[in-house]
Amino acid sequence: MFEAIQVRTREAGKVVYCEKTELKLKIGDYVIIEFDRGLEYGQALTDVQQFQALPDDEPLKKIVRIATKEDLAQIEKNKPGVKNAYCVCNKKIMEKKLAMKLVGAEYSFDRSKLIFYFTAEGRVDFRDLVKELASYFKARIELKQIGVRDEAKFIGGFGPCGRHLCCAKFLKDFEPVTIRMAKDQGLPLNPTKISGICGRLMCCLYYEHSCYKELLKGLPKQGSKIKTKDGKAARVISVNTLMRSVIVETEDKNQMEIKY
Repeated sequence: MFEAIQVRTREAGKVVYCEKTELKLKIGDYVIIEFDRGLEYGQALTDVQQFQALPDDEPLKKIVRIATKEDLAQIEKNKPGVKNAYCVCNKKIMEKKLAMKLVGAEYSFDRSKLIFYFTAEGRVDFRDLVKELASYFKARIELKQIGVRDEAKFIGGFGPCGRHLCCAKFLKDFEPVTIRMAKDQGLPLNPTKISGICGRLMCCLYYEHSCYKELLKGLPKQGSKIKTKDGKAARVISVNTLMRSVIVETEDKNQMEIKY
């Protein structure tokens, strides 16, 4: 067990673990951290928490300071240059006819590195592209292949619920989502109803599942046979998990609601 703070690097970077600090840090604060070969900015996702082990045995990062007004101004100053970087890179991808789709771009805090995010069905040989981009921008270039869920997180948007995408708004990492979670929540197993704009099962199915599992405890399953309070045999024809109630039909075809 160890204590650390989780920080998301840049706007769409990975979540890293940072050492405890004496700084009066609040969740949501922007911070400057020591990163690979330089300084990087990020946003605190947690306060000090206990964790079992570091993923991939990565060393803990060090938080240098809470971002100052000057730091935040530098972050904003970097953003306009990203649009030009995206256009230049996209043009070169088309010229070279590479089988990849450019999703976005980001500068590191000190502008020493330019990160491009892309999706592709397979592996892409982009070595010549990196050389040309490094020569053009006079910076270290990193091309990072991401999945369709990461693409949705990077671009953002709205889900079928009408709210901002969970992945773009507050989720720290992607968890495995299964069709069993949709079944437990009584949702129609229609791909268009339970999939997000990324085409994968909606992330909310995962983090809502523990609540449904708790509410399902003690409830009979649909199709099972039970006895009512007056001793009549009945069959469960529907289950309302959130209300913790079921509709049953007795042998004489009468229906009634039973609450738990």
